[in-house]
Amino acid sequence: MDAGVRITVGIVGASGYTGGELLRLLLGHPQVEVVQATSEHHIGKFVYQVHPHLRGRLINTTLRFIGRDALQTCDVLFLALPHGEAQKNIERYAALAGRIIDLSADFRLRDASAYVTTYGHEHAAPEWLTRFVYGLPELHRDELRSAQYASGVGCNATATTLALWALVRAGLVQDDQPMFVDVKVGSSEAGSTPTESSHHPARSGVVRPFQLTGHRHEAEVRQSLRPCGNFDVRMAVTSVELVRGVSAAIHLSLPTGLAERDFWGAYRSTWGEESFVRIVHEKTGIHRHPEPRLLAGTNYADVGWEYDADTGRTVLLAAIDNLGKGAAGSAVQCMNLMLGFEEISALTFGGVYP
Repeated sequence: MDAGVRITVGIVGASGYTGGELLRLLLGHPQVEVVQATSEHHIGKFVYQVHPHLRGRLINTTLRFIGRDALQTCDVLFLALPHGEAQKNIERYAALAGRIIDLSADFRLRDASAYVTTYGHEHAAPEWLTRFVYGLPELHRDELRSAQYASGVGCNATATTLALWALVRAGLVQDDQPMFVDVKVGSSEAGSTPTESSHHPARSGVVRPFQLTGHRHEAEVRQSLRPCGNFDVRMAVTSVELVRGVSAAIHLSLPTGLAERDFWGAYRSTWGEESFVRIVHEKTGIHRHPEPRLLAGTNYADVGWEYDADTGRTVLLAAIDNLGKGAAGSAVQCMNLMLGFEEISALTFGGVYP
């Protein structure tokens, strides 16, 4: 698409954390004009009254939240709704925009029976599942370039898949062994609506295991890895005192006697040309492994490993911002691919330190 072309974008569910992150990114996109943003609870309010970090950033300072019933046609519609909502009205949303990017879990799985097993209920629009391309550009870039519809990515699934992909692709990980994924997550993963568990006195200082078996993102990871085999991925998730961030550590066994060059070769051949996946594997220093704190506000994923050549014990690592690479960042990256924009547009923020 011509660099001078500007497209119109609407965000459904724009008052939540992922909606706010979409707004922050898209307001900095040179080829995007955000023309509508919905919120059923904040109709009539200026967008910056809910997302105060956007003060002064809106080109159209009169942009206010509208209800979903007031949506008009636009070029691209982002759906940042709670899980289960987008599928109920997908026909209506598709009539409003030529391209849709859904950030929820509604269209991540290709198989309707897998959806029932994972989410415990029938899908409201199963015929739409195969129309959506899974929105992880590093694995589905070519499909996204010709897609009308892209699904969201689970933040824990994103970190786990990116941690595994280089060695799975290289054939170093066999699909007949269990893989245990220890995921640490920040509080924003639970969304913007307060709950008993997210109340500050109950949340502050915690290391709280909350889903140690049967996490729904396991199905996404298995689906992503299936071209290389049927991998047995088991995920356990623990809340820690972060606002943003996912840290995944995958424990598995590899053959003994591998060399560092075997790992470097696999990682460089897979990620060496990628804009948003960085290899972090240092021998010294306090930042020698991926850390989510360093990625807050970014679309980067840092990946690395630790390996014991004597025993074969291996830990594969990944860190992301759950609202960035785990949600809004990947969604904008998908949009760029779908419309022929430069893939890195609006996504080059590099984080802050300390």
